[in-house]
This record gives sequence, structure tokens and C-alpha cells, in this order.
Amino acid sequence: MTELSKAAIEAQLETVQDRYLEKDLVSTKALKAIDITDGKVFLRVELGYPAGSYRDELKKEIETLVSAIDGVSSVEAVIEQRVAAHAVQKSLKRIEGIKNIIAVASGKGGVGKSTTSANLALALASDGASVGILDADIYGPSQPRMLGISGTPESKDGTTLEPMQNHNLKAMSIGFLVEEDTPMIWRGPMVTQALEQLLKDTNWGELDYLIVDLPPGTGDTQLTLSQKIPVSGAVIVTTPQDIALLDARKGLAMFEKVEVPVLGVVENMSIHICSECGHAEHIFGQGGGEKMSSEYDVDFLGALPLDINIREHADNGNPSLVSDPDGKISDMYRDISRKMSARLAEKSKDYTAKFPNIVIQNT
Repeated sequence: MTELSKAAIEAQLETVQDRYLEKDLVSTKALKAIDITDGKVFLRVELGYPAGSYRDELKKEIETLVSAIDGVSSVEAVIEQRVAAHAVQKSLKRIEGIKNIIAVASGKGGVGKSTTSANLALALASDGASVGILDADIYGPSQPRMLGISGTPESKDGTTLEPMQNHNLKAMSIGFLVEEDTPMIWRGPMVTQALEQLLKDTNWGELDYLIVDLPPGTGDTQLTLSQKIPVSGAVIVTTPQDIALLDARKGLAMFEKVEVPVLGVVENMSIHICSECGHAEHIFGQGGGEKMSSEYDVDFLGALPLDINIREHADNGNPSLVSDPDGKISDMYRDISRKMSARLAEKSKDYTAKFPNIVIQNT
């Protein structure tokens, strides 16, 4: 009877689609346990990405469906989330303590990559993940201002830096080490070395995700970083404009060459809605991000509007996820961050930490 009941419950849960994985709970192996006692059913579901409030929706859907099965008197579904470490480039090792590094890139500047990076990091944190952000733009660091952080990082041992913190994020940027109006007149090798130090000499602690806000472009600096930073996945930010898409394609191709999986494309400044009359207009074109995603067989993670509030919030050091956490814009960022982390959850996991150390001794 118990086995039959479990089979019936599994069959019912095969109809429940994970909104962000776009697959059912059984085939994704998210269903971890079914316990049945005198008609009382206990279910444990484990999601591999930060799902935030979506867990409550999923719980309600599961309990409603299972309650309809004959012989079930009560249902309790527990929805957990557990972020795993995922594989990086074959030639690199994952940085201890950091489960996943996600690079946010754009082929050209001015598409809102840094604003998107900050809000995606905040979205992941608001959904329950431990998150850091590395501002990898040496020439134009913007995360200190966007995150409302000032001051200089501490060094407790004289060799490593403590990350700056605000809005439940850990952050590091060259902007914390130089004056805001001081230009960085450095050549490529110095930039690469500085970034490696900012990444590896910062005491990040335990992180589920480190978002790396890459400098725009696909030149020597970006290529070197892609080869030296152990990245689990990348996100491409573009606008619908043809010029931006042309450069975004180059960025996507660069990650493919260095064997970094592209988790998807975000189309920023997709549409403008007039704050006075409500008129909607596609200032930079329409559908470019979706077309690019289709051409390269990568996921389209979502579109964001050209909205004055996004810019004002970032300039004031309180991005949209902080200034208006329950607003429509914040929901858009959360939706994108969940799709992004869900795509990463499907990638190969990093099992190196589970391998035993083999020591050969002369006896």
C-alpha cells in the first residue's frame, strides 16, 4: 500500500513544473523524500538555486495537488534550497569558500551592465543566498557608488583585505583603494594582476555566489580574466540596439572559446514607458536579445525597461532591490536572478572537494 501511494504521489508531482528550471520536480530529482503515515504525507523538495518567495508558491501547489489523491488525509511539503558548487574551466581550481563565480559581461559600455550586476547580486541575497560582488572594472569602478559604500578596506594580517559590506553584500573594488576622481593609468598586465589580487587576496568567507562585474569589451584584459578566474557561468547584458548586439555576440563567443558556459542573455533598456503619459516606446529597437539567444542557443533570461528609477536608485547608492524591494522592477531582477541560478544548477557540479587526498609515504 505504501509503495503504491508513493507511486501515486510521484505521478502527481510529475505534473508540477519548476517555473525556473521549466521541468517537473521528479525528473529534476528535486523530490528528495516521501513519507506516508496513516494517510499523512510528508514531502521534502530541494531546489538547487535561491528561490525566495517562490518556495511558498511551490509549497501551496504541491500540497493542493497531493491532497486531492484518494486516501491522503493531510500533506506537509517542506521546500529547501541548497546551492552546490559547480565546475569551472578545466585548467583552473575553484577558489576555496566560493561555490560559484558568475561573470556579468557586455561587449560594449553603456548598456547598464554594472547596474544589472548590482541588482542581480542583491536579488540573489534577498532570496537567501550568501553573495559577494567583485568590481572588475579597474578603469571605471562604479560598484562603490552604486552600493553606497565608502572608505578603505581593512587588512588584519597586512597581506589580505576584508571585503566592504552593505545591503547584505560583500564587495571589493579598486574604487575602495583610490580616490573616486583618480584616473587609473595602467597598462594591461598591471590591470590583470590587480584584479587577481582583488579576487584572491580578499577574505570573502563562505559564498554561494560571487558576481564579477567585468569591464566592457572583449580585449586582452577580458580574455586574460576569463582564463585566470575560475568561472562557473557567465551572463551577457545587452540592449536591443544593433550596435550593442554586435558587440554582445563577441562577448558570448569569447566565453565559448574559454569553455565558460553562458547562462543566458539579459536585454536591458528594452522598452521605455513615459512617466507622464504612459506611452510605451522601443527606443533602442525590439526583440534583439531574444533573437541573439535563439541564434546562439542560449537562454533569454529576461528584459528590463529603461526606467528613471533604476538609474536614480543606483546613483543614490540604494539600487532598486534596496529602494523598492517589493516593486515591479525588483520582481523583474529576482525573476532574472532565479532563471540565471537555476540554469547554473543544471550544470556539472564540482566534486573535487569530495575526492580523498592520496599521500604516498616510504615505510
